[in-house]
Amino acid sequence: MKKAFRAATTSLWLILLVALLLRVGFLWQYQHDHPRQAVSVVPFLFESGNIAHSLAIGQGFASPFRVNTGPTAWMPPVYPVLLAAIFQIFGPYTFNSFLAAALVNIFCATLACIPIFFAGKRIAGLSAASTAAWLWAIFPNAILIPVESMWDASLSALLVATIFWATIALAKSQRFRNWAAYGFLWGFTLLTNATLMALLPLLLAWLAYSAHKQNRKCLGNLALSVAIVLLCCAPWTIRNYKVFHTFVPLRSGLGLQLWLGNNDNTQDIFRAERHPIYDAAERAQYIQTGEVAYMHEKQTTAVHYMLSHPARETHLVTRRIISFWSGGTPTPLKDFLNVDSTWFRFVLLFNLLAASGALLGAIFLIRRGSPFWFPAAIFPLVFPWAYYLSLVLPRYRLPIDPVILLLTAIALESLFRGKHVVRLNNA
Repeated sequence: MKKAFRAATTSLWLILLVALLLRVGFLWQYQHDHPRQAVSVVPFLFESGNIAHSLAIGQGFASPFRVNTGPTAWMPPVYPVLLAAIFQIFGPYTFNSFLAAALVNIFCATLACIPIFFAGKRIAGLSAASTAAWLWAIFPNAILIPVESMWDASLSALLVATIFWATIALAKSQRFRNWAAYGFLWGFTLLTNATLMALLPLLLAWLAYSAHKQNRKCLGNLALSVAIVLLCCAPWTIRNYKVFHTFVPLRSGLGLQLWLGNNDNTQDIFRAERHPIYDAAERAQYIQTGEVAYMHEKQTTAVHYMLSHPARETHLVTRRIISFWSGGTPTPLKDFLNVDSTWFRFVLLFNLLAASGALLGAIFLIRRGSPFWFPAAIFPLVFPWAYYLSLVLPRYRLPIDPVILLLTAIALESLFRGKHVVRLNNA
């Protein structure tokens, strides 16, 4: 019985099945609870859906605000192109398009169990690997967001989990084919989520250090990976230069995001009233000045505000850090006590425990002398700063949550093993 139970709990196929059923079950409940007309339209009325609609009707990569504003580089192209393909097959703003887009997100979120499992197995063994995959399978954010949010978060989570697995596997590889595949993986990822760029040089530096420790040459392999990343991103960058007559490597939206999180009207909880998609005056300014000039102006204004209001900035950054790790609220204790919802409390606790577990997991890896502590730790340490300094939404953390939950699983495995050793010693 023990062997059968262990075989079941460590079965990747069972974990994948449960993860898929939970997400499909939530999709069924979600579409049952909301009018079909609403779910056919509302989830797509944001930048990714608007650009996808523009692509689907033949107007190109353009118009992120539901009106014809011309070409854009608001976000990298992969996810809007994916939504546009769904629109072309099932029709723009239809119930079938919603189901198709949600199912694509669900399959991405489900498949993320695979790289999580194999990365965990390489780092800490089968027990930690299966625990990490189970945590991801039942992680509420990874169940809710694929259905409720038509953004790249679910695809980005799959790509990040795969990058992490590939990075630790590549540490002992000298095959050009593997390093070339790593470059293609990163190129596709950056064309999906440009914020992950901050992690690329750090992971490449760790790979170089690992090769040095093993007395292996890796300069050629590193150069190959970097060259392929640049080649993957070059067509999009060239398109942006032709359209805007200036260098826009991956996306143009940083200036607005920085300004929305740093101005006189910024609140502890992000409110989007001044976003051009809602604010007619801001939208008119965007159209009049052009996207690149508009973003540059917003960035300049935001940086000036941040430098001239250090106390306020400290407060805002602190609130954003709390929001990022609590799942979206800057006052988790107050909300836990006051919000009369068992589900909300469960989601809040899961997020906070995952954040604490990630910290403990990184500490345990360092104490063990594991060579993998650095590539694991930089995801929670480095990636969030783009949002600490601008604004935080629950979906922003999902791309790195596979690594967060893997670190949490390592912490749980280490704590359990420690207690088991104590019991054996006492016996």
